[in-house]
Amino acid sequence: MSGKKDRFTALLSQEGTPGFGLTLSAVLLLAWPAIVEQIMITLVQYVDTAMVGSLGSQATAAVGLTSSTTWLFNGFFAAAAIGFSVQVAQHLGAGRQEDAQKVVWQSLRFTVLFGLFMGAIGFALSFPLPALLGADPAVRGDASLYFRIMACAMPFTLGTNMFSAVIRCAGDTKTPMVLNLLINVFNVILNTLFIYETRPVEVLGLRFTMWGAGWGVGGAAFASGLSTALVCLLFLTVLFRKKSPIRISLKKRYKFERGCLLAAWRLGLPAALERSIMCLAQIVITAIITGIGTVAVASNHLAVTAESISYLPASGVAVAGTTLVGQAMGAGRKDLAQRFARMVSWMGVGIMTLGGAVLFLFSTQLIQIFSQDPQVIELGSQVLRIVAFAEPLFGASIVASGALRGAGDSKGPFLISLATMWGVRITLSLILVGSLGLIGVWLAMAAELCARGLVFMVRLYRGRWLHIDLFTPSGKKAGG
Repeated sequence: MSGKKDRFTALLSQEGTPGFGLTLSAVLLLAWPAIVEQIMITLVQYVDTAMVGSLGSQATAAVGLTSSTTWLFNGFFAAAAIGFSVQVAQHLGAGRQEDAQKVVWQSLRFTVLFGLFMGAIGFALSFPLPALLGADPAVRGDASLYFRIMACAMPFTLGTNMFSAVIRCAGDTKTPMVLNLLINVFNVILNTLFIYETRPVEVLGLRFTMWGAGWGVGGAAFASGLSTALVCLLFLTVLFRKKSPIRISLKKRYKFERGCLLAAWRLGLPAALERSIMCLAQIVITAIITGIGTVAVASNHLAVTAESISYLPASGVAVAGTTLVGQAMGAGRKDLAQRFARMVSWMGVGIMTLGGAVLFLFSTQLIQIFSQDPQVIELGSQVLRIVAFAEPLFGASIVASGALRGAGDSKGPFLISLATMWGVRITLSLILVGSLGLIGVWLAMAAELCARGLVFMVRLYRGRWLHIDLFTPSGKKAGG
């Protein structure tokens, strides 16, 4: 076992509630690689956006148009990963290593079946999607092509989501970090080859001709999909070959088990519904923004991409919270689970306060990374400064949600997101867009993020999630 694993195991077995220093150390040991991993995952989108942005605002709009729908599909994949990975964390926390390995095998089987199914749906949807979203006819062709190619890569996208999640919940956050770094290395190289046409290039004083396919927007999608597929295969290699508590073997295969699938359903369905209502709301908002014009679509897409800088560290802390709370609950250490949950949530608030300051102070520079269009830069900068003030409570919602899921509470985050996204953001967007345009939509977003964060913290501190038992039919312990 690694030193990190030994220290965490000792923490779970220690009598009494550990001190603040030990608890913080456990969080940081898992969190920092997860934070880097989240940055690496988002950089794929950043690289695509920046490199496609050099082709003009229409190309940027084509990629941005389908981003909300892509998030919808990725939401289903993330929900599936939650359904299996939290089981892995709780089994390992309870010392049931073989049960954890059974879950990993079933997650592999599920990935193949569900990935192919979702990819087929995405492929069929790619043809009418731009028109359904009300896109300008000039960008429909590229938008449809981009999403169609990404749909073909969906089995591998699910695989990277699933396998990185189960590895993280086994306490190894470094391996997913390294492999997601490789996705970006592959993506940059392949983007260079497939987006642009053959052209002269000068590097360190040397001039040569760089081959290029010249596929434009389609080349960016192809590069991202191929990069994801390559790394998905590397994740599989890790699961089969790297020595760990969840290492699996072809000699010892496990079929689907009813208990595992029911637990995955109980965890994954609310998470899938949450992601669905969030992403469907984003699609509605995208449709609202599309009616404003191409500049608004491009500005919104770049601002959303830039905003993600601020919450990447919080997402990494949330990953650590899921693992720590999950393993603590599996070990029967409710006191430790509660301490972990509260600590990571306040860390999320602190991190996102700093993130909000970055958004406010460097809003113009962040948009300029992706576009040189003066109108896009001006509008994108304005909306970033608006949302900067909501980032601290947004951080609370991100990290508290991860902690609650580690305990098996997926229903709470779903209900909270349903109420705030549709009751606050959509409603206010429809009210404000007519008079304020894109600025009104982002004011509605800021209001909703604040409301969501407050409700999440209330749920976390009430503590009802401590009585959930993931492996009983009812989902609750007797008397809970």
